Amino acid sequence: MTRSLEGRLAVITGAGGGIGVTMVRQFQDAGARVIACDVSAEALEALDADHNEVFDLGNPDECKRASERIQADVGLPDIVVSNAGYTRAETLDQVDDRAWNFELDVNLNGARNFTTPFLQPMKARGSGVFVFISSVNALAHFGNPAYAAAKAGLVAYARAIATECGSHGIRANAICPGSVRTHAWDHRIEKDPRILDKVSRLYPLGHMVTPTDVANAAVFLASPLSAGITGVALPVDGGLMAGNLPFIDAIR
Repeated sequence: MTRSLEGRLAVITGAGGGIGVTMVRQFQDAGARVIACDVSAEALEALDADHNEVFDLGNPDECKRASERIQADVGLPDIVVSNAGYTRAETLDQVDDRAWNFELDVNLNGARNFTTPFLQPMKARGSGVFVFISSVNALAHFGNPAYAAAKAGLVAYARAIATECGSHGIRANAICPGSVRTHAWDHRIEKDPRILDKVSRLYPLGHMVTPTDVANAAVFLASPLSAGITGVALPVDGGLMAGNLPFIDAIR
């Protein structure tokens, strides 16, 4: 890959997770210095990031302090990737008040908590890129109602930043992955060892996407190669949103 992020400073949340670890590596391979963020120091131990930050995205004050530390110790980022995410409430009957509030806090409010402290400094500088890792659940319903609502909110939030801050040189886009094989699938596999084969048949490409697929899309949207792209929701989904393959097979 062309080192299109040479000299850029990127901040990545959820850096110790299945997609996050790959995200850190791909951004470094593209030439960026990376600040890895997660809720626990243990999650970051295996990474070789340029700087680590440990804080709770659900706490606005912690996010503000983390942003201040980053700017004081490393500098104002060129790129912020809001990658952290979580879901367990898979159907409406599993979504009680606690699940709803927790999943919105992790997947939507946390991204906003960490984005807000960087907006004014980036506007003053005249440049900045935000990449939000949303989901195909934001575009159509595949279960996980609270997660879906939060991820749809991320798409709307990215569009708001793109529209209102574009004149200050700031771009914002969302990536909408389909199913990605990470540890988040382990609890489903325990229930049904054949679930990955079942899910793969839903995708026109015949397989789920990988963390590398998602990370490569994030590198592209963060790089000068996408200088004219802002306010988009980009599916990285093996063709899932292009059409309903099982339906076509059923009517042949």
